[in-house]
Formats: sequence, C-alpha cells, structure tokens
Amino acid sequence: MNDDSKKMGHQPHRIRLPGFLIEEDIGLGDVIKHMTYAIGIKPCDGCQRRAAILNRWMTFTGYHSK
Repeated sequence: MNDDSKKMGHQPHRIRLPGFLIEEDIGLGDVIKHMTYAIGIKPCDGCQRRAAILNRWMTFTGYHSK
C-alpha cells in the first residue's frame, strides 16, 4: 500500500467464496498470475507490479475466514 492508503485505512474489496473452493485468502493479481502462467505466459517485472496492485485492490476469501 502506498502511504496515502495506509493513512486512510483502505482495505481491499473482499469477495467471499465457499470454503471448499479456497483454503486461504488470495488476491486478484495472484489469480491472474497463476492463470497466465498456466497457459504459458511467464511473468515479467511489470506483471509482478500489476499483481501487487490488484492484490491490494481485491481479495478472494472463504466463508470460514475472518
């Protein structure tokens, strides 16, 4: 998070999924990174930065998570 986001207390949007679909929280950037890697696209530095930004923006969580 950048300093402004920390000061304002921004939290990522959380999308709840059934607990049997995911065991732990995963960010949107990580989901996209795993999917693109699975089809043969290797991540570059720009992809890593984009994944980090998307992870801060949206997170998928199970029902059992807090």
